Amino acid sequence: MFTKKNLLPVLLFSCISAFSQISFGDSQKINDNWKFNLQETPDAKNTAFDDSKWQSVNVPHDWSVKGQLSPTLASCTGYLPGGIGWYRKSVTIPQSKSGEKVYLYFEGVYNRSEVFINGHSLGKRPNGYISFAYDATQYVKFGGENTISVRVDHSQSADSRWYTGSGIYRDVYLVYANPVHIGQWGVYAYPEVKNGTGTLNVEVDVENDSKAKSSLTIVNELISKEGKSVAKSSSKVEVTANQNGKVSTKLSVKNPQIWDLENPNLYQLKTIVLKEGKQIDQTITKTGFRTFTFDPNNGFALNGKWMKMKGVCLHHDAGVLGSAVPREVWETRLKTLKEIGVNAIRTSHNPQAPVFYELCDELGILVLNEAYDEWEFPKRKWLEGWNYGTPGFEGSFDIFAEYGEKDLEDFVRRDRNHLSVFGWSIGNEVDYPNDPYSHPVLDKGKDGFGQAAYGGYKKDAPDAMRLGAIAKRLVAAVKKYDKSRPTTAGLAGVAMSNETEYPGALDITGYNYTESKYQSDHEKYPNRVIFGSENVHDMEPWLAVKNNKHIFGQFLWTGIDYLGESGRWPSRGFYSGLVDFAGIIKPRGYFRQSLWSDKPMAYIGTYPLKNEKDISKDAWAIWNYNQGEKIRVVCYTNAAKARLELNGKVVGETKLYDEKTGIIYWDIPFASGKLEVIGLDKNEKEVSRYAITSTQQPVELTIADKNITISKDKGVAKIMVQVKDQNGLPVMLSDNEVTCTISGPGTLLGLEAGNNSDMTDYTDNVQRVFHGHIAAYIEATGEAQPIKVTFTSQWLKPVEVTINVK
Repeated sequence: MFTKKNLLPVLLFSCISAFSQISFGDSQKINDNWKFNLQETPDAKNTAFDDSKWQSVNVPHDWSVKGQLSPTLASCTGYLPGGIGWYRKSVTIPQSKSGEKVYLYFEGVYNRSEVFINGHSLGKRPNGYISFAYDATQYVKFGGENTISVRVDHSQSADSRWYTGSGIYRDVYLVYANPVHIGQWGVYAYPEVKNGTGTLNVEVDVENDSKAKSSLTIVNELISKEGKSVAKSSSKVEVTANQNGKVSTKLSVKNPQIWDLENPNLYQLKTIVLKEGKQIDQTITKTGFRTFTFDPNNGFALNGKWMKMKGVCLHHDAGVLGSAVPREVWETRLKTLKEIGVNAIRTSHNPQAPVFYELCDELGILVLNEAYDEWEFPKRKWLEGWNYGTPGFEGSFDIFAEYGEKDLEDFVRRDRNHLSVFGWSIGNEVDYPNDPYSHPVLDKGKDGFGQAAYGGYKKDAPDAMRLGAIAKRLVAAVKKYDKSRPTTAGLAGVAMSNETEYPGALDITGYNYTESKYQSDHEKYPNRVIFGSENVHDMEPWLAVKNNKHIFGQFLWTGIDYLGESGRWPSRGFYSGLVDFAGIIKPRGYFRQSLWSDKPMAYIGTYPLKNEKDISKDAWAIWNYNQGEKIRVVCYTNAAKARLELNGKVVGETKLYDEKTGIIYWDIPFASGKLEVIGLDKNEKEVSRYAITSTQQPVELTIADKNITISKDKGVAKIMVQVKDQNGLPVMLSDNEVTCTISGPGTLLGLEAGNNSDMTDYTDNVQRVFHGHIAAYIEATGEAQPIKVTFTSQWLKPVEVTINVK
């Protein structure tokens, strides 16, 4: 049981196997060779429908990101289109499978989907972020061809405040199972630890879809990362026909290997169902041991060690790839964030793809798992630019009454075994003042509101007092399936919500942009655990965490640039990330690294001096200006001191680290050459160094890493191309147009330079570099043959690379 204070150590459990998220039967991906048509086609559900002229696609597939950017479309979703699309696929189901159950499992379809097989509707699921499965058995033609049809209705294209994507944008599985099998997401485990012994509490749900009672044996075995069996149990259960059964057991391990951020140790839990001694089902779930503690006075402890969560908020797209993001791309992005010093992520504001959690388990990153951005009423959706013009009010509010708790329960059941997940967020900014809820307290001033309140109290608006009752229902839905983690939410108007039962329904309370309330609310609500659930990149919000023992962390908006919530045209998305669309660390990323990383680091960026008070955390590493021009050089470092040298001569005296701004700076006249900062410890010993050099005209394209190997089975390579001068130096100011051509069994998914204001087509093979670089995403098409990729640009020396495919 989770408690906020003086709780016994609770250890959580993780599932990172691709199939364990389904947790039963024989799961097979069916991502290849779908037919797609972006048009309402009601007859497409029928088996006899002719789709020969439709486009051939593989899923995951996001049709919006492949559409035409247009100022006539909504800024909230990145000026990209929605629509209604249909997918069709033919699958052969062998006669030998007759007698088994056949399911279709979708990790995510955005949105308002309906699935058919052989013309029969299996069901509808309007939430585009929730995974779901359908029992297709009664309509299957065993020993023949079966037609799967999926209608996706994203005609309400401006239904979100950020880019969502459209279509079957996550993996799809065909699942064969014995009529008696483990339930969907039916394995649940939560560890405890005491006196050096770890105990894994395991619950297994079993479904009996047969017409006879079944006597079963459920075997659970825990296996270490070395492959050694460390604990095993066997439980017997009788399950009545067409009913469900459950077994509970405990597996004990002495001195278990603990999962933490530096050493994310994982175990495998193997669950087997036996009937009359014969195995009829199994699943493998990766798990581990760790403790967490939340305390209103001391914050958060992982494995008994008090620490600060250095978190970021993340949406689910990846620039040119839209919402269909391959595992390799997420892995690179998460490793980059961890390099910066990020140790926690908030899934803003919806469940991510299963692969995301798998990677966080493996890499050692904590996750705050969030479900909703709106509940029963719509929020403003900006159509002409962020916070500009007249908003729209499309959204998901219309499905909340019917699906709100069901979606939340499925969300928890799917992800409850991920060791990285430390809490469940039931909502983000649903208490935004006058968007839509209102309360008389809004007439009392702006204290406690970190964002615009859209005016004072509006008596005709929805009553904020409704928030408490809804929150209680959602929290109960979470705890129905997981009591081991805290519930939370990101409060936008905490001063208003404090007048309701909303915060009291939560185990821990997230404050969005309201650091001013950290201390006063701590005194007023002494049992409340408080953290920054959404924060700007400035120094002050971080100091509010660092200097207050009771605030356990913050989550910056945002970790990576994302599509949607765009400004006025031209603008692809929101540009506040530590990392850009292409996965390159931005200056503010290095600034954050100076605050969060334990490894010595230094960085310098520059800009012409126009305002003495301008000390920027967004200075690019450029050293090309007019001779004698006054330039401000800013240094982001975690060293105690730093000095500045130009061509080996000191041009900036040694300065102490500024605890208030986190930035050291010098103003110097420009002269070409090598500008270098040296980070020093308190004893004047060098601990870090960073240099930028004046560059000449660009002369060539280069690739830093040419040793690239990917899997033939849809493996994805990211190739980073850099423009350089005759001295081999990166030319940050270049914007050359680059063309990518491919020879061999590969396809170009897109080119991504990271430029937020470039509104040209990113999915073709021609694109301008930005800050001198561009990324190309190449996917293998199924053959174990090399892929040759060539990059050319007028007046520049081309470059090519061969991708090894295995």
